Amino acid sequence: MPRDRFKEIMKYLRFDVRSERSTRIITDKFALISQVWNRFIDNCISCYKPGENVTIDEQLFATKVRCPFIQYMANKPDKFGIKFWLCVDVKSKYLLNAYPYLGKDETRPQSLGQHIVMHLMEPFLNKGRNVTTDNFFTSVSLAQNLLSKRTTLVGTINKGGPDIPSYVKNLTLDLYDTKALKTENDQCLLTVYQTKRSKNVLLLSTLHDSVHIHSGDVKKKPETVMFYNSTKNSVAVVDQMARRYSTRAPSRRWPVQVFYNILDLSAINAWVLYQEINNKKIRRREFILRLAVELSNILEEPTREETSLQRSIALEMPATELRKRRNCYQTHCKNKTNKVCDLCKKPLCGRCNLSKIFICHNCK
Repeated sequence: MPRDRFKEIMKYLRFDVRSERSTRIITDKFALISQVWNRFIDNCISCYKPGENVTIDEQLFATKVRCPFIQYMANKPDKFGIKFWLCVDVKSKYLLNAYPYLGKDETRPQSLGQHIVMHLMEPFLNKGRNVTTDNFFTSVSLAQNLLSKRTTLVGTINKGGPDIPSYVKNLTLDLYDTKALKTENDQCLLTVYQTKRSKNVLLLSTLHDSVHIHSGDVKKKPETVMFYNSTKNSVAVVDQMARRYSTRAPSRRWPVQVFYNILDLSAINAWVLYQEINNKKIRRREFILRLAVELSNILEEPTREETSLQRSIALEMPATELRKRRNCYQTHCKNKTNKVCDLCKKPLCGRCNLSKIFICHNCK
């Protein structure tokens, strides 16, 4: 695509109807791209059946655009960005559901953590699955609410939270010791594990009835801690994959930046679906390159018709290479090349090539 054509497309790229924007933005801060976002999430939910374990965590999409809900997080590599809550399948790393953080909402009946988990897990409730969360989301009320809908919860819980008894807040055990506590109705199991001499970790679980400690482990990690460690990093892996191969480009409009995030996440989901449907593994970088070529070929207008001979050559015979670089046989061209025409075997540079395979002017 020519550069000027690309700039023209980016100049007029919009994701909503501008005449209706003023009325929709009153009730929806995400109105400039909410229609595209909702279609993307609906496709994510309908195209995949998740496994028994899912994880919910945050993603900070790094950007410094002017946006009413931009976030600053000091513990992230990129301090500024748009925050998304992601629900990811633990085994395949498929994005199941996502939700943008649009700022404080005083009309919300529940706490933010509980509201996010219930919203993201709504399509997957009453199926016997388990969700893993960190201490921002985990609470006893959330665990009981999920358990009433046949969904278990495993997650770390804040030591200073209102659900924690006072004697547990000041509890100090010997190094690598474990203490298990249950609620009055025996629905929730609280595990206290002393990771360091001055620090312990609290985990809340409705999946485990008791705590089993593996005898071969030097640190004597309980079963709840090992399960949490094996399922907590799914969202971080998806965020890392999206950062490694990204379509992101400079732009000062936040809907365009959100659209880049949609493209990155949808490429990950397409890669997971391709592997599971075809039952074979492929490198994600190779898959993304092939996906980009196929998507561009759909919209590409053919400039000439290739003969059956050229198609057979393209499939069977790769472009021949010379041992030494020679001048291109075109009189107006002064380039040197080690490639030749596939039909007449004359030296031919890539600039004078007329096809995806190497075909010169005379052979065309």
